Amino acid sequence: MNQINGRRTRSGWLMLALIEFAVILMLGLVFYFQNQDEALVVYCAHDSVFSEKILKQFEQQTGIKVEPRFDTEATKSLGLTNLIIREKDHPQCDVFWNNQALGTAALKDQGLLESYQGPGYDRIPAAFKDPDGCWTGFAARLRVYIANTESYSLTYENVETTLAGQLNQVAIAKPLYGTTLSHFAILCDAWGLDRLQEWYHSLQERGIQVTSGNSSVKNLVASGACILGYTDTDDYFVAVDAGQPVSALPVLVEEKALLIPNSVAIIKGTKRRKQAEALVDYLLSAEVELELSQSQSRQIPLGTVNWDLVPDDVQKYRPYIQQAYPLSDLVQQRKLTLDWLKSEYLK
Repeated sequence: MNQINGRRTRSGWLMLALIEFAVILMLGLVFYFQNQDEALVVYCAHDSVFSEKILKQFEQQTGIKVEPRFDTEATKSLGLTNLIIREKDHPQCDVFWNNQALGTAALKDQGLLESYQGPGYDRIPAAFKDPDGCWTGFAARLRVYIANTESYSLTYENVETTLAGQLNQVAIAKPLYGTTLSHFAILCDAWGLDRLQEWYHSLQERGIQVTSGNSSVKNLVASGACILGYTDTDDYFVAVDAGQPVSALPVLVEEKALLIPNSVAIIKGTKRRKQAEALVDYLLSAEVELELSQSQSRQIPLGTVNWDLVPDDVQKYRPYIQQAYPLSDLVQQRKLTLDWLKSEYLK
């Protein structure tokens, strides 16, 4: 009798263990498939008019749902970067598509990015990516002088003369944000912070018009309110497409062009790592770089593409890829520059 009861007891415990295992397995599968169905959260600082189309194409090709979050025009890059920092203990973002690279590099410095070196990483030149694979650049804009052709002949000699005098008819975006902040960080690296501060204070003292963003600079120059300004090629092409009287010339720092790429990174702690990798691979593909080069923003491909498919007005900037200022090690310079600019503007 005791043997029978013992066997029943053991059978009961075995059955209970099997039931518990089945419940745990079912819960795990439910959790897994819920994660597969949940949207991939993408914080995106690239203009939504271009990026939404690309993200929808990714959804259609892969079946992976994407939930993009955008921010305001003037502060979007810095705003989303700060949001990721604030959410570091409970990350909400899976993939960060930034419209420049140095803010993304700063997130790596704070331990907020995961390394990924997929097929797209290999096709991007070393000057535009993190050596550890925490972020990768693609599809760049070029910092340019923009001039009104009805009142100004745009040459490097004329720019040098103009910038040495009164600057009431010259415009620049507030350097706290975006590509103008990247521009200043590069100057900090090339010149040192003291010289950068002296240069910018001199511009202000001589009356340079500081605007809310690069598009405002473009508007001032295109309308004739200013004769010269600092902007990016995407804003310049907006004016060209509108038939406005503008020309552009690359800004050079120590004979190097300022190419400001988009960048993409996987946020540390993502629960959708495989889906995140798939999006990174897609954004870093030749297909996407070509599409962005053919868009109104005319982004410059950084990786290997069929250049016969790139518009002529973008092809002319191809030599500057090899002549670009390297961006892979400027985090400290960006921090020094941003801390100084915050003390200037956020008093």
